[in-house]
Order: sequence, then C-alpha cells, then structure tokens
Amino acid sequence: MNLFENVGKFSRFLVLVFSKPEKGKTLFSQIIREIDKLGINSIGIVVIISLFMGAVITLQTAYNMLNPLLPDYLVGYTTRESMLLEFSSTIVGLILAGKVGSNIASEIGSMRVTEQIDALEIMGINSANHLVLPKIIAAIFINPFLYILSVFVGITGGLLAGYLTGTVNLADYIDGIQYAFIPYYITYSLIKTAVFAFIITAIPSFYGYYVKGGALEVGRASTKAVVNSSILILLANVILTQILLK
Repeated sequence: MNLFENVGKFSRFLVLVFSKPEKGKTLFSQIIREIDKLGINSIGIVVIISLFMGAVITLQTAYNMLNPLLPDYLVGYTTRESMLLEFSSTIVGLILAGKVGSNIASEIGSMRVTEQIDALEIMGINSANHLVLPKIIAAIFINPFLYILSVFVGITGGLLAGYLTGTVNLADYIDGIQYAFIPYYITYSLIKTAVFAFIITAIPSFYGYYVKGGALEVGRASTKAVVNSSILILLANVILTQILLK
C-alpha cells in the first residue's frame, strides 16, 4: 500500500511540476543556472570515470583474448560497443544519480524544513514548478552531451591504455572502433540518457519536496532518493533495451 501511495503522490507531484510556468524569462534563466550546476559541474567526474572505464575495458579484453583465431581489432570494437551501449549511459547515469540526486534532494529538502517552500506558496508561486521543472529540463538537455563526451573519452582512454602498455596495436584498435558501426546505437543510448536524466532529477526532487522533520530527515530523504533513483535507472535500462533493441 505504501508503494501505491507513493506512486499516486508522485503522479500528483508531476502534475504540479509540469503545469504552465508563470514567467518564461524566469524559467529560462533558472534553466541556464541548473545546466551549469547539474551538467557543467559534472564534467570532471564524467571524464575521470569514462577515461578509466575505457582503459580497463581495453586491458581486460586484450588480456583475455587468448585464442589466436580472434582478430586483434576486436579489442577496439569491444571498447567502442561497451562504452556506446552501456557504460557511458547507464554507469555514468548511476554515478550522476549519486552526485546530482543527493544534491537535489538535500537542497529542496532543506528548503522544505526551513519553510522556504511554504513562503513561496504563500506568495502564490507554484513551488514544485518553480524549483523542479528547471532541473528536469536542464538535465534532459545537458546529459546527452555528457554521454557523448563520455563515449569519446572512454574510447580515447582505451586507446591510450592499449598503446602505453603495448597490449594493443594502434592501427588494430582504430580499425576496431570503426568496424561494423551501427548509428542507431547512438540514438538508442541518447534516449536512455534522456530518460535517466528525468529519473535523476524527478525522484530526488520528489523526496526532498515532501520531507518532514529536520536535518536528520533530510539526510534520510537524500539516501532514499539516491537508492530509488539507481533502482529505477536499472529497471528503465532493462525495459528500454527490450523495447528499442528488440
């Protein structure tokens, strides 16, 4: 029953969030700020994670290709497909759920317990729309760019790891990342990234918006937001893969 109650409450929350904003100019300026806060500030961690993921995938693939019948270009091919299909969308999404999600839940939760949201309501402002909609739009806009950056950095990290350790020939690796490329995989992953961006922002906003109590409850709401966002990302990953790659 608690699950159905939360689903109903979340549905009502989304109705408030996606109602028409009162001032378009204010919304636009808020979106720009959220792009900087949620996207630009996440570039560093995305680059570091993607670089090492690409390097590890390349080295593990190269060290486990013991069959001499397997062509060497498969190392580059495996790295490209892994980053393109899964790692740059899902793994980076999970990392951002922890970094961005906890930040959003804490921010909105603190505003709730300090009665700032109540003050917005008294002034006649739709607080859910005012606080949450810019975050959702900003994340859906900027996260696909983070995905593309992650793919590029991951493949480059694999190339550097293979070249510096001498496990992969540079020409073979480049042949591998060009071999049997399917452009639709990018479309598929961009759709996943946009859905994950919605989850990463909407779920923590929901938990922060309805928190009750003090600082301790805000911390608990932040933890719940990260855990449930991660679970929903994994669930959405399975469902979207079944639908889009069937």
